[in-house]
Amino acid sequence: MNGNLQGNLRSVSIQTLGCKLNQAETELLTEDFAHNGYNLVTPESEADIYILNTCTVTHIADRKARHFLRMARRHHPNSFIVATGCYAQRSPKELEATGVVDLVVPQSVKSGLVNIIAGQHPSRLSPIRQAQGMLPTSHLPNGRTRSFIKIQDGCHDGCAYCIVPQVRGRESSLPPDDIITRINSRVVQGYKEVVLTGTKIGGYQWDGLGLGGLVARILRETGVERLRLSSLQPQEITPELLTLWGDSRLCRHLHMPLQSGSDETLYRMRRRYHTEVFRQAVKTIRDAVPDMAITTDVIVGFPGESDSDFQNSLAFCQQIGFAAIHVFPYSPRQGTRAAGMMPKIDARDINIRGQNFRQLSQQSAMNYGGQFLGTTRPVLWENEVSSGVWSGLTDNYLRVFSHILQSSSRLANQVSVVRLTGLSDDGLLGEIVAQNLILTTG
Repeated sequence: MNGNLQGNLRSVSIQTLGCKLNQAETELLTEDFAHNGYNLVTPESEADIYILNTCTVTHIADRKARHFLRMARRHHPNSFIVATGCYAQRSPKELEATGVVDLVVPQSVKSGLVNIIAGQHPSRLSPIRQAQGMLPTSHLPNGRTRSFIKIQDGCHDGCAYCIVPQVRGRESSLPPDDIITRINSRVVQGYKEVVLTGTKIGGYQWDGLGLGGLVARILRETGVERLRLSSLQPQEITPELLTLWGDSRLCRHLHMPLQSGSDETLYRMRRRYHTEVFRQAVKTIRDAVPDMAITTDVIVGFPGESDSDFQNSLAFCQQIGFAAIHVFPYSPRQGTRAAGMMPKIDARDINIRGQNFRQLSQQSAMNYGGQFLGTTRPVLWENEVSSGVWSGLTDNYLRVFSHILQSSSRLANQVSVVRLTGLSDDGLLGEIVAQNLILTTG
């Protein structure tokens, strides 16, 4: 960019709520704004344009979005405030009714946001200008050490509780050549890890190429150091897919949403498996990749969930031994089948069930992490959480904290070999054995 162009830039702040797919789409938006001549700033900074990429998977996500938008208006009274994403698709009038939003852009047209905004107030906002060259890493969202790459969108499974098909539509996949090009650009920008994400990445299909074929191409045709898959269904796990983990760059972590360990509840949820299918998928994974971390999602308080359903679900998760369990209280979404189901579960019971599952999750995480004490694992460092204490993730999704004597060292986005020495409430403690000293954060 030349000096005159730099001086005329307008500032944009983009904040993201929700899933990894939303984060991937925010990366695309950020890149689009930067390439079109806008200056990207953090959500806390003053910005001419403030954009919130919303989630609507639960009523809590909706409430959080409204809160963030009101806070943005309070702290940035002169900003042009935009709400986009899934909440904007599901209920634009609710967002307009907050009285703090200048523009609501539905999910279905979010990819064209830079042009939409410029067309709204051309006299106030910068005209679109094409910036030349590669987007610097420092301009990407939140200084992250990993990049989220969208490979697929939409879902037609029709789970009873899920609003996602209504806001994201039916399944579609992105061309593999485009995906590989984007990953290679992230490698050039210095990212060590890439996460493949979508609504249902196991449904990826492009001219006969499935997810396994896509992953094989990425490993073969890119220089990415760590590749992670975001989420798979148990029926999508095959021995052929698992052979790909013979490449050490493929992170040893799979997230498989269970939602309930009760067959009766799974049937009412309209999930496409029962507990035995899930159990066999876990066995298949562990037989092929013994140290694979398997994490999951569980919904508590789904309509009709009896005490015995809940106890069966809790017992099943205890038997499986997940590396982590993400617990969600059931949230009715208008327009889904479950919204009209009876009987509803009392809020107090939902809270108690959630507490039980969170306790199990903490114990399961300690049990899984404890297996690796005394071993060494590669850790991708993310940030300094306190003076001299750094936090990062192993390839198998263990959160590691290490005290670095030379606290001024910039470890962010470096990979170190770490000996795991102890357990903490939030993860594991470790000592660096070998360190990559090449700084790649720009």
